[in-house]
Amino acid sequence: MAMADITVYGAGIFGLSIAWSCIQRGARVQVVDPYGVGAGSSGGVVGALAPHTPENWNDKKQFQFESLIMAENYWQNVEDAGGKSTGYARSGRLQPINDERTLELAKTRREGAKELWQGLAQFDIIDAPGPWSPKSETGLVIFDTLSGRMHPRMTCDALVAALQSKGCFVNPQGTAQGIIVEATGWKGLLALAEQMEQPVGNGVKGQAAVMQFETPLDAPQLFADALHIIPHANGTIAIGSTSEREFDDPTSTDTQLDDIVSRAKHAFPVLADATVIERWAGVRPRAKSRAPMIGHHPARKGAFIANGGFKIGFGMAPKIAEVMADLILDNTDRIPEGFRPEASIR
Repeated sequence: MAMADITVYGAGIFGLSIAWSCIQRGARVQVVDPYGVGAGSSGGVVGALAPHTPENWNDKKQFQFESLIMAENYWQNVEDAGGKSTGYARSGRLQPINDERTLELAKTRREGAKELWQGLAQFDIIDAPGPWSPKSETGLVIFDTLSGRMHPRMTCDALVAALQSKGCFVNPQGTAQGIIVEATGWKGLLALAEQMEQPVGNGVKGQAAVMQFETPLDAPQLFADALHIIPHANGTIAIGSTSEREFDDPTSTDTQLDDIVSRAKHAFPVLADATVIERWAGVRPRAKSRAPMIGHHPARKGAFIANGGFKIGFGMAPKIAEVMADLILDNTDRIPEGFRPEASIR
């Protein structure tokens, strides 16, 4: 199938990247989203591309690893086409080693990475490298070179620019044409649950903050106390995030974010005097299986679905876009069993 008419519903990271991969193969695509580009969690501020630990390996971890490895070329291609930066950098990540147990676990994972990461990335134990580092009781930190960062809003804008360079535009309304792909986020999961008359996933609210803080070029992200600290290319630091299964207002921030900022300044003393310049909240789609839900749509014959990115959507997007393009355009199915809609619908 060299050419196809495809309508993608949803202008978040999954919808836009699938549209881009399909257009790259010669398909004609329209993207429809009444709320606009990155209106949901894809318009957030954090942008941590953090790998799973190199142990207890499974299809999900392998898929994410392959996506992180292909990310640099994928996003460079997007930037070249549209002329806008995604803010991507495979800049690594530092994590503290606070006790002997954590040190031994890190050593085990270092050996696992040598095999599982295939020499394409490293998982090392090093001395804490100075002020830009998490506080460590042992003076040692984990440094991996697989982690990366990108700015969510910049990435969505870069994808839109790349799509426009190929004649594809995001519109608030549009008549469905050809093959349908639903990438409609947490509200799409709730709508699917109604169609299937059973729970298939939910939305999980996250709150995050942005600080004005200059870091060295391509400084690594930091992780401690369940907090991601992401230095972005625009001179800001993103801090996230909460995970709230129950919420009343999906976009309001509250004292839970105050606690996030306080914990960040304690775990990362370099941020002690940094000023918060933005507070953000949004809802991330989480499929029941806890893996992305991609493949044939379970309730619309002939249609496809891509949802449930949760916290790893941006890291998974390059690989998901490629395997979805394989399925949609060539009927080639490379989707792991745990990612199929059936994994969340029993």
